[in-house]
Amino acid sequence: MAEGTTFSGPADPRFFTRAGPFDAATLAETAGAELVLPKAGAVPEEGFVGIAPLQAAGPRDVSFLDNRRYAPLLEQTKAGLVIVAPAFADKVPAGCAALVTAAPYLAWSRIARLFHPRVPARAGVHPSACIDPTASIDPTAEIGPFVVVGAKAEIGPGCIIGSHAVVGDGVQLAQDCRIGSHVTLSHAVLGERVIILPGSRIGQDGFGFAVGPQGFETVPQLGRVVLENDVEIGANSTIDRGSVNDTVIGAGSRLDNLVQIGHNARLGRCCIVVSQAGISGSTVLEDYVTIAAQAGLIGHIRIGAKARIGAQCGVMSDIEGGADVIGSPAMPFREFFRNVAVLRKLAKKASGSAKNGSDKG
Repeated sequence: MAEGTTFSGPADPRFFTRAGPFDAATLAETAGAELVLPKAGAVPEEGFVGIAPLQAAGPRDVSFLDNRRYAPLLEQTKAGLVIVAPAFADKVPAGCAALVTAAPYLAWSRIARLFHPRVPARAGVHPSACIDPTASIDPTAEIGPFVVVGAKAEIGPGCIIGSHAVVGDGVQLAQDCRIGSHVTLSHAVLGERVIILPGSRIGQDGFGFAVGPQGFETVPQLGRVVLENDVEIGANSTIDRGSVNDTVIGAGSRLDNLVQIGHNARLGRCCIVVSQAGISGSTVLEDYVTIAAQAGLIGHIRIGAKARIGAQCGVMSDIEGGADVIGSPAMPFREFFRNVAVLRKLAKKASGSAKNGSDKG
């Protein structure tokens, strides 16, 4: 911490908004959990003031347990209120209230958002911004320093456009979008509450070319990028616009940092794509697909709903819905680890044979 700074713990007030205090009943309602009062003592009449980890929480803090590995910390915590699963309710200290729920991490998320709500847009256009006169900007939107907004672009109510971002000609943003600094948007239509973290590039040319007698000839990329409601895009990710069809990211999907989505790809609802994964052109992900870090998918394949693609997986053909695959080429988890076990045995046997042959020599 800088010299003279005394703050410690989560949510440094220099960077995060704070709300509260909130009483236990309000927190229980927000979390959708059952409130269990302390076995000894009472909940603070003044309410709870914030969130903190088990080992650092005080009597007016809310904490949570979602991993049995940290159960010893629960028994020693000084928190005034703890979110726990039913299996851990009897481990809560006598002086601590509990919010009991089958989904403690979800409850924690809701309470954290209650204490630390998202900062609203500060309506207005910074004097250094460059706005085309034909652009439409809702008066409640916030346009940061050195932002460029192109011709006939539309920015909806409550949007925040970070410094040095570029909103290209004709781009449309529905209400409450958050666009980070140095993001570039072109050939794109964004739904409500879309979040794009700094440095991402949305709607640039896809990787399309034909081979002619004199070399490569670029194929025009005539589609768009469509980001549906509640999509979140991580920092420095790239999404190519479609060649003839649109590239579509389905409602509620989450892309991590450093993700590449090729032209014409289509992601269904609530898909997850983790850092450094790449999805080639015209590949389709149905709803609730998860792709782990550094996985690569070739083009023109379909991944069924709720399939899970393991880290560093190489996917070269369709994957059926609900499947769990890993390896390159991708194969079912059990098959992959059986193959690994066989290879280890063969390697051990070969090593033993080589050693015996050396001894005889």
